[in-house]
Amino acid sequence: MLDSWFSVKWFTISTFSQFSFENKYFLYAMPVIPFVYLFRLWTKKKPRQSLNVAFVEKKRIYTLVAYLRFLPHVLSFLITEMLLLALARPQIISSYSNNIAEGVDIMLAIDVSESMLSKDVFPTRLEAAKKMAESFIQYRQHDRVGLVVFSGEAYSLCPLTTDYDLLKNYLKTIAPNQIKISGTALGNALGVCINRLRDAPGKSKIAVLITDGDNTAGNLPPSISAQLAKSFGIKVYSIAVGDDKNTLDIVDESSLKEIAKLSDGVFFRAKNAQTLNEIFKEINLLEKTPSLFKQIKNIEEFYSVYVKWALFLILISLLLKSTFVNNILED
Repeated sequence: MLDSWFSVKWFTISTFSQFSFENKYFLYAMPVIPFVYLFRLWTKKKPRQSLNVAFVEKKRIYTLVAYLRFLPHVLSFLITEMLLLALARPQIISSYSNNIAEGVDIMLAIDVSESMLSKDVFPTRLEAAKKMAESFIQYRQHDRVGLVVFSGEAYSLCPLTTDYDLLKNYLKTIAPNQIKISGTALGNALGVCINRLRDAPGKSKIAVLITDGDNTAGNLPPSISAQLAKSFGIKVYSIAVGDDKNTLDIVDESSLKEIAKLSDGVFFRAKNAQTLNEIFKEINLLEKTPSLFKQIKNIEEFYSVYVKWALFLILISLLLKSTFVNNILED
């Protein structure tokens, strides 16, 4: 519908079939207008005086001049119809749905203590955790994800971001004994996650703790951290990694279960890489990115086209009154 207004296409059936009319009642007046003009012409006829003089009877000849006498009335009729069309407000309405993804704010906390080097999970607990974390990030569209590493102390490796390539690069830098202080500071790790998440704009916030041990270091008890997480609306998914076979590094589930319970989260046990992968898939299902479908309506108005046609016809009418044609019409 990008044609110039000066086109007969605006009066075709195909064009009108595309229109919706805001003020339809003006359309009902359009068929009445011709009868109004005919009635007006009929009432305007005045009886002329005539002499009873005999003339040779001739057939009435209709010339162009005779037809031109009706031109002002035709123009007036068309102008009225154009204005009625404009008042009816023809428009084309198109609508579409816009998917607005709100996103989930996620902090991943990965244990880098010495016990994560155990090979009961192939190739090691830490490498399996890193690989599954990378896969997890890959499936989180529109979500902001951050990284925390911890052993005897915890620190933020990457703030919340949607730059997933950056996150993957940071994941590759995670190495055993990255933090010199030994031990497993679960409470501190969760505390760092809370600091990152508490002021995050997202409505849904989660922390994922990936570790193999009980809380043995740090100055913040896991139970206090879990209660703080709940107060900020943060759910904690705790994952205990390890099979306990052929290793002296036994997995302690008690602290992780307590953290999950106090924060309304979920505890998982991953005894191998496949189970760990399934756990991350389950978290993906549990924490779906909320979507808001907004119906957007686009209205394109075309009343101006018929206003322009009305003005064009008015201009023609005025020009006719200012030319010799007016004299012909008056004869």
